[in-house]
Amino acid sequence: MFTFKLLAGSGSGGPRLGLMTTPRGQVETPAFMPVGTYATVKTLTPEEVRGLGAQIILSNVYHLYLRPGVELIRRLGGLNRFMNWPGPILTDSGGFQIFSLAPFRTLSEEGVTFRSHLNGDLHMLTPERVVALQEELGVDIMMCLDECPPYPCPEGELKRATELTGRWARRSLAAWRQQGPALFAIVQGGTRADWRREQAQELGELPFSGFALGGLSVGEPKELTFAMMEAALPVLPVEKPRYIMGMGLPEDLVEGVARGADLFDCVIPTRNARNGQVFTAQGALMIRHAAYAEDPRPLEEGCGCYTCRHYSRAYVRHLFQAREMLAYRLLTLHNLYYYLSLMARMRQAVKAGRFPEFYREFYRQRQSGGEARG
Repeated sequence: MFTFKLLAGSGSGGPRLGLMTTPRGQVETPAFMPVGTYATVKTLTPEEVRGLGAQIILSNVYHLYLRPGVELIRRLGGLNRFMNWPGPILTDSGGFQIFSLAPFRTLSEEGVTFRSHLNGDLHMLTPERVVALQEELGVDIMMCLDECPPYPCPEGELKRATELTGRWARRSLAAWRQQGPALFAIVQGGTRADWRREQAQELGELPFSGFALGGLSVGEPKELTFAMMEAALPVLPVEKPRYIMGMGLPEDLVEGVARGADLFDCVIPTRNARNGQVFTAQGALMIRHAAYAEDPRPLEEGCGCYTCRHYSRAYVRHLFQAREMLAYRLLTLHNLYYYLSLMARMRQAVKAGRFPEFYREFYRQRQSGGEARG
């Protein structure tokens, strides 16, 4: 049984504190979901991810459908058992991946026909099929199939994509068995505030378990991203969780929470770790820079993560320059610890009624930092 309880805040657009209950455990919100696209958070074990403070992770039905196959995962006991993750899992429907495969797919009212990026095989996914696949995986939260429009997008194309997403959401709702996983609808509308607001209103009147804003962080300026949140989030039902898909940088998480979002996901902390970027309270640093070649300090002073408690910047830089696998693990451990700790601090601030003070301190630290002192 999926439920959501609002513990503090409101639907007016300010920060909220909530408790999401799923069959596999509770999730305190606002929360960040590490991305495990292929049923793994890259370079880490599920036990390590859990130990960092992750309450819920995200996987992707599109990728799992292509490899190793949903039926195989079902036969082996479902996605949780397959990857040995004991907590809740949210699966993305693959709308963004289909968007990124524009040259290899054809959209119709029925669904999307595409060629696999792995072997070129032809496939078709419909809203109903995507719901059924996620139910077979046995996850806790499913996402509706949507069309993610690009930025910029011609008005006619954007209108068509937004309306198609709404019709697909209704078909997903009709296909949903309801006694199984929760089902979240996705609000589209590009950077048109009126269309975002209208679709949020229309979908918000339907009995979905929660709602997401999709089609953001696809190249639009940040001020437009935040404006779309401000347009849509207050219109959504107060008693349902609100999820911003594909966000983002630490600043994005803080700004999203400030506007009333409850859930986030992004590959940035893990992908950027593999590219040598380290997130800290003072801002980001690139471990490959020569300035860290003889630096005995941890990645971040005062950080309690495993990497910072045991290794120096100099050592991690050496591993990264040598392309040792341990470098990617140590950097990922730190970055996810930073993200999950940031969310925990925001929850504490909302609970204590001190989010405005947290917000000001977050930016004060970044303004006083910089890579040379980071």
